[in-house]
Amino acid sequence: MPQTSDRDAGQQPLRRALRRVAALNLAYFALEVAVARHSGSVALFADSIDFLEDTALNVLILAALGWPARQRSRLGLLLAALLLLPGIATLWTAWQKWLLPLAPSALALSLTAIGALTVNLICALLLAHVRHAGGNLSRAAFLSARNDVWASLAILAAAGLTYFWRSAWPDLAVGLAILALSLGAAREVCLRARAEQCDATACRPHT
Repeated sequence: MPQTSDRDAGQQPLRRALRRVAALNLAYFALEVAVARHSGSVALFADSIDFLEDTALNVLILAALGWPARQRSRLGLLLAALLLLPGIATLWTAWQKWLLPLAPSALALSLTAIGALTVNLICALLLAHVRHAGGNLSRAAFLSARNDVWASLAILAAAGLTYFWRSAWPDLAVGLAILALSLGAAREVCLRARAEQCDATACRPHT
């Protein structure tokens, strides 16, 4: 069918971007989770889980690109829930840090955050050019990558504070800030998925 072929051809840049982003996120997850466990950092632990979540997010989007609009909107709701997973893990780790507030290594925080920022910037730039090509699915991937850039910058700030003030609280605060970003992204993806679901069923939201 010509229309299907044209649509598939138009989605090739999105597919390439999703594959590259998924591979980058999986590779950096393995590195960051190891550093987080060694240093005891709440922020790095939350960020490492976020890298794993981004890997799953992009793989799911890649698999669903050819689905009908109604099924894609349902997956969008699932992805909104998926965006919450790093926040749940962060709450548990933050609680443990609250009970035993030991400051992580400022050097480990700095170096790992610089690497994460580089990876996240690359991913955000790759997805920025294709964020409208797949509806709420590609938008979800872009939002996640954008939030990761802010998270990396926040971890760098926490590293600076930890260097001058040997305390666990900057690291804990950044971990909770990453939670807030996850909640905001999940809400936006959910709203977009619901809107696409209404379009697929020819309904209109009440005002």
